[in-house]
This record gives sequence, C-alpha cells and structure tokens, in this order.
Amino acid sequence: MPTYTALTTLTDKPAAETMAAMLENMSPEPYGVGVFETEDGSGMFEVGGFFLEKPDEVGLALIAATANAKPFSVSEVPDKDWVAEVRRELAPIRAGRFFLYGSHDADKIPDDCVPMLIEAAMAFGTGHHGTTQGCLTALDKLAVAGFSPKNVADIGCGTAVLAMGAAKLWDVPIIAGDIDEVATDTATANLACNDLVGRVEVVTCAGFDHPSLRRESPYDLILANILKGPLIALAPDMGGSCCSKGYTILSGILNEQADEVSEKYQENEFIETDRLIIGEWTTLTLQKK
Repeated sequence: MPTYTALTTLTDKPAAETMAAMLENMSPEPYGVGVFETEDGSGMFEVGGFFLEKPDEVGLALIAATANAKPFSVSEVPDKDWVAEVRRELAPIRAGRFFLYGSHDADKIPDDCVPMLIEAAMAFGTGHHGTTQGCLTALDKLAVAGFSPKNVADIGCGTAVLAMGAAKLWDVPIIAGDIDEVATDTATANLACNDLVGRVEVVTCAGFDHPSLRRESPYDLILANILKGPLIALAPDMGGSCCSKGYTILSGILNEQADEVSEKYQENEFIETDRLIIGEWTTLTLQKK
C-alpha cells in the first residue's frame, strides 16, 4: 500500500510548529509529523506530514495559507522495503581509524580499525554525512597525536555516533545530550548495539542545560555536530564549559560559513588548530587558550 508525504518550508519557526500541530488534527490524520531546520544554512524550516492515505489537499492549502507558507507538495511514496533499499546504498565508511557499518556488512570489518555498528534503520547519523565523517576523522587525529581527555561532552548528539567514537578511544566519563527525545532514545539503542551501555550517559536537554552536564564541567573535549546558528549561539557556553587547553570539534557547518563560526569561537578564547573539508561541509577543531 502506498503512503504519502506532504512537505512545505517557511522561515518562521513558531509558525512552523503551529502548522505541525494543525497537521496532527487533520482528517485523515497523519501517522507522523515533523519540523526540521534545513541543513543548507538558509534558516528555513521544513514542515512535513506522513500519511497512510491521500491527505486532504484543501485542508493542507488552508494550513499553508494561515502561515503564509508555500503550498504543500504532496507525493506518493512507493510501497517498498526502505530499510533494505538503504542497506544497498549505505556501504561501510572509513573515517580515520573508525569503520562504520551495518549488520549486513559485519563480515567486512577490517582488522586495523575501530568498528561501530550503525543500522540503516536509524535513518540519521549513519556516518555517511560529511559532517559526521569530518568529526570522527578529527577525533581520531587528536587521539593519534596523543591527546587523552579526562571527560567528554557530545552536545546535540543525535544518534551519539561521536560519543560512541570517544568511548571507543578512551575510558573516561562521557555525556551525550540532545533536545530531541527521539534522538536520545536512538542514541541509547545505538550504545546497546555497540556494547557501550554504561559508558556514555545520555540526557535530553538543550545545550548544556542539564545537571549532569553542569556537574562534569569543564570538559577536556566537547563535540558538537549541529548547525551554524546553534553553534554560534552556544559559543559563550562552550567557552565556559571547556577547560584550559581543552578542545572542541564543531561541524554542521557549510564551507562558506566556517570563517564566521571560527571567528565567533576565537572571540570566546579558542584558537583554530585544524580545518577539514569533506564535500560542502567543514569540520573545525579548536583549542581553548
């Protein structure tokens, strides 16, 4: 049986969230609704509804009109095994010594690597994005250079791929936080799949706003693979939460945004020590003065 998506974009986040609430009250009702900030640095928010039967396009038009959003684009999604489809597309990835693979590729793990199991069903944070690869590569470069932190924070952790990478390298306290409960639930599942239960504490919060994160501060290493806007907004907190000579690895940054982010962190007592470009994405490594 086919399913349907209804998608639109707008620049006003509160209006986007209001539209999402209106979508949830439609008939036929969607089986899922989401609001996502686009990754192109445009400041746009995508509002999406996912339906098991064709949605009411008149109702969608009214919802879009109330928020001055673009009309919804409605698409029929073919009935197929999407996890199997993704498995065919997601080959194992090397990032420094890290080897990210799905269970269907467990027989391909090389001897000289740090393996991490990331299932295709996780949908995001599989390691195939240039930002994740950049952060893992930067993390490995620090370890190879002899850096060894006493504690680590992964801010905006998503599926906790970066926190898991740190846990594979060092037996130290690690806290991974994300504002999205779906992300933290997925992070917890990922840790279990990689035999890392108890090695990483997962919390749901915005930025550093959690007792556990405040308790362990300051950090020798802070990881943050999010987007330019939140990274800039977090710069003062990063400066206050990173110890002297500690490091922060930042990504989710388009190449043309990298100088602006770096300059903001330099204003907060960091020095840029490395810059890695993978496709259109930049990963910054900065050290606290």
